[in-house]
Amino acid sequence: MGNIFEDFEGKKSIFKDKQPLDHRFLPEKLPHRDEQIQLIAKYWSEVLNNNTTPSDITIYGKTGTGKTAAAKFTRGQLLEATDSKNVFVKVEYIRCTDYTTEYQVIAQLCQKLGRNVPHRGWTRGEIINAFRDIFRSKNAYGHNLILIVILDEIDVLLEKDGDGILYTLTRTDNVSILSISNNIDFKKFIKPRVMSSLRDKEIVFPPYGADQLADILHERAEMSFEENSLDDDVIPLCSAMAAKEEGDARYALDLLRTAGEIADDKGVDTVKEEYVRMAKDKIEHNKVTDIIHTLPTQQQRVLEAILKLTQDGEEITSGRLYETYKEVSKGDSVTYRRIFDFVNELELLGIISTNTISRGRAKGRTNIITLQCDTDLLETSLYSV
Repeated sequence: MGNIFEDFEGKKSIFKDKQPLDHRFLPEKLPHRDEQIQLIAKYWSEVLNNNTTPSDITIYGKTGTGKTAAAKFTRGQLLEATDSKNVFVKVEYIRCTDYTTEYQVIAQLCQKLGRNVPHRGWTRGEIINAFRDIFRSKNAYGHNLILIVILDEIDVLLEKDGDGILYTLTRTDNVSILSISNNIDFKKFIKPRVMSSLRDKEIVFPPYGADQLADILHERAEMSFEENSLDDDVIPLCSAMAAKEEGDARYALDLLRTAGEIADDKGVDTVKEEYVRMAKDKIEHNKVTDIIHTLPTQQQRVLEAILKLTQDGEEITSGRLYETYKEVSKGDSVTYRRIFDFVNELELLGIISTNTISRGRAKGRTNIITLQCDTDLLETSLYSV
């Protein structure tokens, strides 16, 4: 028996390069994000014009609206501009799903700035002192270091560990923060004493429209696929489907890449519309299954209650959901207030949606919950846990 990888060597593919279809790929230009990039650059330009610490910035937007890409793109532009200036600035990126405590973030920043510190074991005071000591040195022009910290998915860090990281960074001279969050309410985790120091400029990234997503896909497809390997209706269909998913460019790219992989698996040289629909089913199946398998037990029970009410054709209000959840839980249930937290988290994951409607002056306003994935898929995923 030969090496199993020999079967894959030299295999024909419609892909030239899959990398541009990865959402982490940073292209030379970002279509339809000029306004947001210009705003980031405007606030950061203080470091070039006056050699002063720029304002803090907070970026909001749904998943797949180009927040991280815009921040990284502007970082590259700023660092390029500093090459011809007598300034001492560094821009460091931290993904808060990887570093989930203040200590971990500060230790990682120290490492990035050339200060070797342990990732655990020191007291909070020791690690903060080591970090602040870095700013006492000057460059050859006599300038102190100015640090811009990009904290991506900051809501994850704040919810898990509190606002200590913002307290430390906002009270360290020559440090500016750019926070990125999918959750517009993340500041509820920040205490007033920290908010008073943050004083951030806010930038909102709206969802992409179908035409904008098509522009993005056309550019990436040109880099990724062999010539004439996409049917004319493939990119419009990917764009339309992603526009329905709140303008998520990541989803659009996933659809196009997965459709191409399906074409490769079939040994054909053209991506067809039907492969996009197959890609949608495959992505949704993987997404729902992965999410449900990692949810805490109580959230799985909430989903089970939503599934039951959906299958019964009932309107799902918060009160009706809680009643059904208690039936599903069989005595092992959480409070009504906690259910709201679960509903918010499930909505952020894209499994459900909520809509507030008015019942009239007498009955007030009511939240209606709607399942956003296939019921058969959800049922299979729930009961295979």
